[in-house]
Amino acid sequence: MRAHQDRVFSAAVRLTANDAQAEDIAQETFVKAYERFAELRGNPAAGGWLKTVATNLAINHWNRYRRRWRFFGDWGSDSEEPGQAPPDPPAAETPIRDVLADERCAAVEAALRRLPPHHRIPLVLFHYEDLSYDEIAARLNCSLAKVKTDIRRARTALLPLLQQLGVDRESLEDPQ
Repeated sequence: MRAHQDRVFSAAVRLTANDAQAEDIAQETFVKAYERFAELRGNPAAGGWLKTVATNLAINHWNRYRRRWRFFGDWGSDSEEPGQAPPDPPAAETPIRDVLADERCAAVEAALRRLPPHHRIPLVLFHYEDLSYDEIAARLNCSLAKVKTDIRRARTALLPLLQQLGVDRESLEDPQ
């Protein structure tokens, strides 16, 4: 289980953007794993199971939080289609590229933390968890149009945050 602790925490912190909440979610994930230790011991799929549990717990946390504040107004939705997703960063071929890729990943993580939850969560689920728009809408219990709009708005809001952190648009789009 120790081998998966970083993966679990990372999945939780991407969704919550809060280290304390992510630690709580990671701890709850490992409590669930302890309860199923006999099934998970030596199972090669244990890492994926742990990440899925952490993701589901983070989404449940978000849904509870969102319901609490719904009284103060809904974020609304519209039917505009999201823009193109930025391409995945290229695989590094040299030590310098490794360092640059690590710096870019750290900047993306920092920028994601600055997004509001209603933008960050669908974006993380789409790009990091590889969920479809329909799956995200079902998990977040909201409309497909809202998911598409939130992802589009998140991408739009993410670019200036990345630029503030020193990541330019070309480094995100350049395949070399």
